[in-house]
Amino acid sequence: MSPPSLIDAHPHLSDTAPVALSYELFPPRSPAAAETLWTTIRELETTEPDYVSVTYGASGSNRDTALELINRLLVETTLRPLAHLTCVGNTPQELAAVIGELLDIGVRGILALRGDLPKDGGRPAAGSLRYAQDLIDLIRRVEQRRSALLCAGKIAVGVAAYPARHPESPSEEHDVEVLLAKQRSGADFAITQVFFEAAEYEDLLTRARRAGVTIPIIPGVMPFTSLRRLTRLGELAGVEPAPQLMERLAAADDDMERLHIGVDATVELANAALDAGAPGIHLYTFNEHQSALEVLDKLALPRHSRTRSAIPRPQLAS
Repeated sequence: MSPPSLIDAHPHLSDTAPVALSYELFPPRSPAAAETLWTTIRELETTEPDYVSVTYGASGSNRDTALELINRLLVETTLRPLAHLTCVGNTPQELAAVIGELLDIGVRGILALRGDLPKDGGRPAAGSLRYAQDLIDLIRRVEQRRSALLCAGKIAVGVAAYPARHPESPSEEHDVEVLLAKQRSGADFAITQVFFEAAEYEDLLTRARRAGVTIPIIPGVMPFTSLRRLTRLGELAGVEPAPQLMERLAAADDDMERLHIGVDATVELANAALDAGAPGIHLYTFNEHQSALEVLDKLALPRHSRTRSAIPRPQLAS
């Protein structure tokens, strides 16, 4: 009989990990939007998130702007960017070049996504990748070729997960099978699309674990403060927001009351997800910091402060 391992003899090594915190940002579309975004970035940076994801337009439509934002985050802030990357409509050669560029500027986290299909209903160009699983395989191949350059930090690959059935999926079971296939291809973690009921996230966790998915599944939560945004996202996700919440937001006398109603509902959802076993919270900010910070203040997440470098950094441009 083998003696107990040193790890078994130190149970405190398996204590609960701190809750992860992250935000989603998207590249600005105008100088005015850029100014608003950098105000948000300065505010969110004070909360010391574990990373911030930077979205990427369909078929790379805003690739240059996204890369510019990611580079500035790396050079001018303490934030760690998670770069979104979509594959539909792009060849392996094109995507390998983008992955290489991301790695060259210091990115060590990529969210591998399929991306939206052509809006005209046409088929993607011949030779382009079709699924997120293919993109994960490509990222790992590029990583393997650059192993010596990445000794100080391998690539963390994230993927999307769906608490409610994906609009194009035949079933929720199929969604879990796809998530499991992404894990087998090398995904390290998943971030969920927006959901409106805690039971949806809890049910996803149960189904995924039973199927063999072991990677962290982080709930993506949006502040429920905009009636218009809730309606639009509900249409995109194919899930109707809670009617009672929509009625309360519509009946609010002003933006401040609407903010309080939405923040309280968001905090309730996030806490329920944490109680169900969520390893962290990913906040969809829509490049606005007020509601995100209000949610964070009320969540009181158990987190460790990161030690900051004493070396002065360049000042952020306005």
